[in-house]
Amino acid sequence: MTTLPGTMPIAHALNAGLRAAMETDDKVMLIGEDIGQLGGVFRVTDGLQKGFGDLRVVDAPLGEAGIVGSAIGLAMAGYRPVCEIQFDGFVFPAMNQITTQLAKYRHRSDGRVSLPVVIRIPVGGGIGAIEHHSESPEAYFTHTAGLKVVMPSTPQEAYDMIREAIRSDDPTIFLEPKRSYWLKGQVNRASTPGPLDKAAVVRPGEDLTLVTYGALVPVALKVADVCAEEGRNIEVIDLRSLSPIDDATIIQSVERTGRLVVAHEASRTGGLGGEIASRVQDAAFHSLEAPVLRVTGYDTPYPASRLEEEWLPGLDRILDAVDRSFTY
Repeated sequence: MTTLPGTMPIAHALNAGLRAAMETDDKVMLIGEDIGQLGGVFRVTDGLQKGFGDLRVVDAPLGEAGIVGSAIGLAMAGYRPVCEIQFDGFVFPAMNQITTQLAKYRHRSDGRVSLPVVIRIPVGGGIGAIEHHSESPEAYFTHTAGLKVVMPSTPQEAYDMIREAIRSDDPTIFLEPKRSYWLKGQVNRASTPGPLDKAAVVRPGEDLTLVTYGALVPVALKVADVCAEEGRNIEVIDLRSLSPIDDATIIQSVERTGRLVVAHEASRTGGLGGEIASRVQDAAFHSLEAPVLRVTGYDTPYPASRLEEEWLPGLDRILDAVDRSFTY
């Protein structure tokens, strides 16, 4: 395997990360629907069954609760299983296994049993698919203590974070923004993965902090470009870890900029934007020059494809929030 940096899309970076983890540790195995011969709906596992065999890349029957339940049993037996859920909306039949078993077992066993299970879930909209295929379920998982929840936004992060998630002894919900699967970028396969719980300042700035994650990170960077033409210097933070949230990076930024806009695809009510706003108000209230503003999906089921561009937060809606922040 070459270790030289190369350009590849996120889907291929995830494939490379899974392959590297399986080469490093023979206890790493994959389980999911159509992940073997087909290589997964989004081809993230393409070629891995051919390379590692059908006992390490297992085509599971249609049944998400069975996939996650099997992974829990395998983890108890010393394996490091990586589950694939075909689409975000299909994870809900497995929520009982995730919330009442996977998340709880370490505390239930007083620390004697860890469950190093990774559940990969393609999430979010932007591909012309309807409800059950374009959900943003992150808040359900971040509300469940005992789970790590992460989402990469670049090929390098995808490659690094999937290896680190597999190496972690904690159960990890690994959310993959599906409209970014073919976003290309440089990947250094000789990289050393950093900690999973840190946010990244992807564009420094002094006038306003814009926090987002996943598929909205490139949109936020375009917002910052537009604002720069207008003389406003926007700091963009890629959250990366949704649970735990890296409070320190956000608070330090807001203490300098005095303004905060949070953008995410998930619906507003009960979303991470409200949680981040509350934390910033607790820790940096006297630094704020304006209320914390949120740009989110609407509190409706995900719409038909002809309406999704109106539903998803885009450049204009985020720019509008930035403008409103500066009116205070």
